[in-house]
Amino acid sequence: MLKKISPVILLTVFTACINNQKHHDDGDSAKLKYPVTKKVDTVDTYFGTKIADPYRWLEDDKSAETGEWVKAENKVTYDYLATIPFRDKIKQRLTKIWNFAKVSAPFKKGKRYFFYKNDGIQNQSVLYVQDGLNGTPKMLLDPNTLAADGTASLGGLGVSKDGKYLAYTINRAGSDWSEIYAMEIESGKQLTDDIKWVKFSDIAWKNDGFYYSAYDAPKGGSELSNKNEFHKVFYHKIGDPQNKDVLVYEDKAHALRNFSAGTTEDEKLLLIYGSESTSGTSLSVKDLTIPNAPFHDVVTNFEHNYGVIHNNGNKLLVITDEGAPKYQLLEIDFTQKPDPATWKKVIPEANDLLESVSICNGKLVAKYLKDVTSRLYVYDMDGKKENEIQLPGLCKVDEFDADKDDSLAFFSYKTFTSPDVIYKYNIVTNKLAVWFKPEIDFKSDDYETKQVFYTSKDGTKIPMFITCKKGLVLDGNNPCFLFGYGGFNSYYSPEFRIDRAVFLENGGVYAIPGLRGGGDYGEDWHKAGTKCNKQNVFDDFIAAAEYLINQKYTSHEKLAIHGRSNGGLLIGAVMTQRPDLAKVAIPTVGVMDMLRYHKFTIGWAWASDYGTSDSLSYFNCLIKYSPLHNIKEAEYPATLVTTGDHDDRVVPAHSFKFIATLQEKQKGKNPVLVRIDTNAGHGSGKPTSKQIDEFSDIWSFVFYNLGMKY
Repeated sequence: MLKKISPVILLTVFTACINNQKHHDDGDSAKLKYPVTKKVDTVDTYFGTKIADPYRWLEDDKSAETGEWVKAENKVTYDYLATIPFRDKIKQRLTKIWNFAKVSAPFKKGKRYFFYKNDGIQNQSVLYVQDGLNGTPKMLLDPNTLAADGTASLGGLGVSKDGKYLAYTINRAGSDWSEIYAMEIESGKQLTDDIKWVKFSDIAWKNDGFYYSAYDAPKGGSELSNKNEFHKVFYHKIGDPQNKDVLVYEDKAHALRNFSAGTTEDEKLLLIYGSESTSGTSLSVKDLTIPNAPFHDVVTNFEHNYGVIHNNGNKLLVITDEGAPKYQLLEIDFTQKPDPATWKKVIPEANDLLESVSICNGKLVAKYLKDVTSRLYVYDMDGKKENEIQLPGLCKVDEFDADKDDSLAFFSYKTFTSPDVIYKYNIVTNKLAVWFKPEIDFKSDDYETKQVFYTSKDGTKIPMFITCKKGLVLDGNNPCFLFGYGGFNSYYSPEFRIDRAVFLENGGVYAIPGLRGGGDYGEDWHKAGTKCNKQNVFDDFIAAAEYLINQKYTSHEKLAIHGRSNGGLLIGAVMTQRPDLAKVAIPTVGVMDMLRYHKFTIGWAWASDYGTSDSLSYFNCLIKYSPLHNIKEAEYPATLVTTGDHDDRVVPAHSFKFIATLQEKQKGKNPVLVRIDTNAGHGSGKPTSKQIDEFSDIWSFVFYNLGMKY
């Protein structure tokens, strides 16, 4: 099966309490002495409007001056965190909860099954392989051996059709840059292959080599901030040096396009997906059985999304939102003149969102999203529905892996209250069985998740999950942690977060609303929160907070708000628009400078969601909510901004400039701090040790400033 390819990578307790612990005096916060951040006379003019950018110099993340500023800010932050009396106990409890075996859903290639396993608190999960379902698991690749501090992580991988070779990517220090290596699976022998400057790439095998995507080597020593331009697709043959790799696809006329390669299961067709942003793809197909065959352009306009899941000769099974905002499955003959009117509907658009389609034993398994929870249905190859796979409770199905000729499929079953369970499904008998269930030091049965629907500012009904202890008293005194994202067609459905178990154990309420801008209900829901509709996202989040307060789950003084990446933008915008909304704000790796975001690394690709300040109409929208540009003299929540010094997705300059301005303008007693992690990036591949350190500090800050007893 070919998985759906995303266009561009987006913007993922001790039981003893100290009963006599008093909440800190707000006066302590006022005694904080923030570093004096130099201001420079930098002014940009946008369509006649002058915009000052006094902290522009912090964009130079390589300068010694910025480095000294980072050290000074971290010292203030860590000195503050060190005064929290239960910080070490939170870390101890978090470590204990984290320390349980975790296994991914296995995927099959040939006669072998592959899966990831983490024994507990290993920094990185380890790749295992076994012959058949009853074979003995063998360690195949352990990324923990690649860096002493655990900051080398295993990214994507691909197994050759004959099962002989494994190609895989390694990312270091959290950067999006990666290198591709190869090994023999049977012997475990590492091969000489080493491919550099790879980014946003798949690995697509053809015979004894594979296709991948890369950029030219960056110049000037600013590989973590320079704009990424002229993405290319290459073919690499096992054993060759990189300089012998064949350039397969490029676009010299459009610097800001990305390309990813795929091959069909029979390796007869090469698929090239192009993207200009995070939404919308092109699709070109080449018949590899014909020497010097041309590419057939199936779609060239980037207006919709396409993913090939299978082929039967020239006919492709394609999942797409073309003519169907909630997606449908089509059959397309790529050799014919592109004409959507001639494309055959196999599974038409339904009321619920069609997320993916897999082929299992000659059947189609369709995964739907209904009110942000999963449903699974089986169809025949002509699109006739046969039965539903019954799933227990509010859940999210992830990692669904099947083989077109095998009756067994595996998937990960996710809920908010317990760690992932791996199920085995037999499509012939329509029976589910548990393949792996983890054991954790957390009483999952003591907690429950409810789904509610509340009304946003413009009358739109928004879904929200609320997780808390059973029997919670709604008296307005419960600490609450409200998390949001709202962008890039992404969404948050049921998932167990280990770190939030500490909060739940101490009486916390954990809530996630399905904000517009996400993909909760398809492309229309997404577009309702993009560009000049972006304010809808912030209104939806504010309305979620007000609902929780009005329903007496919590109060303004007991509320903490959090988001990361695009969600960090959300928190920055909400706290500048409504400084009174919450007591604590945690904007993580956020996009804070909406006038300059597109000038760094892959930021240009986010224009489909944001628009850019190069346009007058978009400038007028962006300036109204850009977090950096809307900080005024006010009393802001207790704020802990977090970022990583190797974040080359959302460069740390966003957080640097935001916190410098916030410290300048804060008029209340609440602390406003930044935690800058070293050898850490946007979040993907972060080692367990760094995750535990970061979450220990976040929860210590939240507990302390919400007045929670531990």
